[in-house]
Amino acid sequence: MSVFDEVQAALRERADLNARLSLIPYEGTPEIKQVNGQKYLYTRKRVGSKVTSTYVGAYSDELYQLLLRNTREARELRKQLRKLKKSLAELGYQGGEIPPRVIQNLDFARANMKANIYDQAVLEGVATSFPQTEEIIDNGKVNGMTASDVQKILNLKHAWEFILDPDVIQAKSDYYVLCHIARLVNEGFFADGGRIRGVPVTIGSSSYIPPLPIEFEVREKIEGILQSDLDDIDKSVQLCLYTMKMQVFIDGNKRAAVIYANHFLIAHGQGFLVIPEAHVSEFKKLLVAYYEGQDAGIITAFLKENCWKTF
Repeated sequence: MSVFDEVQAALRERADLNARLSLIPYEGTPEIKQVNGQKYLYTRKRVGSKVTSTYVGAYSDELYQLLLRNTREARELRKQLRKLKKSLAELGYQGGEIPPRVIQNLDFARANMKANIYDQAVLEGVATSFPQTEEIIDNGKVNGMTASDVQKILNLKHAWEFILDPDVIQAKSDYYVLCHIARLVNEGFFADGGRIRGVPVTIGSSSYIPPLPIEFEVREKIEGILQSDLDDIDKSVQLCLYTMKMQVFIDGNKRAAVIYANHFLIAHGQGFLVIPEAHVSEFKKLLVAYYEGQDAGIITAFLKENCWKTF
């Protein structure tokens, strides 16, 4: 592996660890306080020179053990991050300067991330409301939803956090970034959800049968889109639609495709691309028609008109 490849792998791992750290709810050292004979749980955390105390809930052994596990997990993630920082320094890595427009785009995407995750969850048929989605994103759990649906939303948050990492947004939107995104959205469902699909699949409500993807052909197609003379938004849409139609992975292709397209779009300061809840039904119809041979221009125009948000 070349030094460049080692650096890119280390940066992806660092972004992944940072994203995992952001998924931990109620981070901090647990402490028990008594008020009028009742016990309550708080988390204590140092931020700069100040120590903050955040209320969690009424004391229970289960909640206390969860907070202890969170503390141990956060400590281990930070230990791994320190090791990666040292490794990157030894490899001679120095972070590049991000253009102001891209910094604005990162802020724009972060400000809308909860709504984007909710829209993506609806596209995937996850039975959730926006308040439930927000609760999962903030606290990692919610009542009244299946464990698999909660996991899908947490995975979406993980993948969005990954692409919004300052180092990752400066990386090329290549096949390897796509695979890593697919691994994140499939986490907890498949052992290696970022591996290229090796078995036949069918698509519900469509007669289209995706061909078995071949890695070097997928890499070449992606590279061809990236090197084309298309506008950035058209490149982003093509990356998205190609990943969906080829069904590159065993599952999670729509989720991975949308987030992958956004990695490219945000890196070029061109906003973001997400199918809003109100347009999901029409998009699915157009997607089936596109799978079955309809001119890609129709769904492309739809995405640019209804799903592309700029600032």
